Amino acid sequence: MRLARLIAAFLAALLLGGASEPVLVPEVSQREVQIKYGFTGAELLLFGAIVYPGGTPPARDSDIVVILKGPPQSIILREKQQIAGIWLNAASSEFRSAPAYYAVASSRPIDRIVDKRTAAIYEFGLANLQLSPAGTIDPAEQRRFLSGLVDLNRREGLYKQQEGSVEILEGVLYQARLSIPASVPTGTYTAETFLVRDGQVLAAAVREIEVRKFGFELFVATVAEYQPFAYGVCAVLISLALGWLGGVVFRKI
Repeated sequence: MRLARLIAAFLAALLLGGASEPVLVPEVSQREVQIKYGFTGAELLLFGAIVYPGGTPPARDSDIVVILKGPPQSIILREKQQIAGIWLNAASSEFRSAPAYYAVASSRPIDRIVDKRTAAIYEFGLANLQLSPAGTIDPAEQRRFLSGLVDLNRREGLYKQQEGSVEILEGVLYQARLSIPASVPTGTYTAETFLVRDGQVLAAAVREIEVRKFGFELFVATVAEYQPFAYGVCAVLISLALGWLGGVVFRKI
């Protein structure tokens, strides 16, 4: 099915024979990621074709940059300081519309593909994420908190940068593999693909991926969101039952 969609899109792009710029025909291995019991993460294959005017690749090599970005969310980052031997919350910063997940893959190191200005415009790389703070904050403090946010999400596997991991075959086909961790939030993800040559972005295309909970996980999440009191009561009852059962078992042992 995925191959059929790619072929259909490729043939449609060929009809644009009069186009003066190349066209990207992207596809993803999964349009929907289902989070069920025992979900340990998933690996997505982002692949596609490059349709050049006249059907012939140029003599100069092109590069591909792929960005998989999760749903935006508001994040409050707090800094802790040790005062009189006790760790307390100190300064904090809130970022609006920060991607819950961000991964970038490229055919070469990004600084060899585009200049710093272009990388910042298209958010190529973790160092070029454009996150807006809520309220007024000193620029130096903003950079410090932004660096902390990126580092935290990187350690949790939610932010990643894979330079040199995009394969380009015969100058017209490409593929990249990106993994998402088990802790990935649900929502709509965008897979953006960029074709770059001589430091200029020549074409771009987007595909959407839905990450959803299914089965028991969906039931628990729904109850917790819409009936928090019932969820809390059930959680307490389950804890009491497990505690009682554990006591019975250990007495018999």
